Amino acid sequence: MKLLLTFLLWVNFAGTPDLASIRKMYADVAKSESNAKDFVAKLSGVSNNDDKILVAYKAASILVDSKFEKKLRQKMDRFKEGAKLLEATIKSDPSNIEMRMIRLSVQQDVPAITGYKKNIKEDKKFITTYYASQGAALKDYLKDFVLQSESFSEKEKQFVK
Repeated sequence: MKLLLTFLLWVNFAGTPDLASIRKMYADVAKSESNAKDFVAKLSGVSNNDDKILVAYKAASILVDSKFEKKLRQKMDRFKEGAKLLEATIKSDPSNIEMRMIRLSVQQDVPAITGYKKNIKEDKKFITTYYASQGAALKDYLKDFVLQSESFSEKEKQFVK
């Protein structure tokens, strides 16, 4: 009976990862292929009906994972899949600052040839405008992102200090 209960609890919690662990992983996801694959695996159980922030991270995982595809066609298809999912998720909740940060983090790192860099200024402005109204945990997370981001100038980074 204990084994069955343990299994049921594991299945119930294994499907949807917690946001805190996803945030922690996201900082290092692009540093290596194994980090990217681990991130994709962690988010594999997330469906489009789950928390939109988790869906946005899943989209980012697909985008980052596309970087490590060996064949150009697969790389392009995977990238388009991730970008489409991320844009649809942001469209469903355009006032979500964390999803805007996710898109900015992707767009600042993709090659210009992808054509997926058009929202950088918009997302920076959104983050700087609404940063102060966020909860403490999210503010800390956004602060860490902004301070390491090359998209923000030193002067722009002052709003999080």
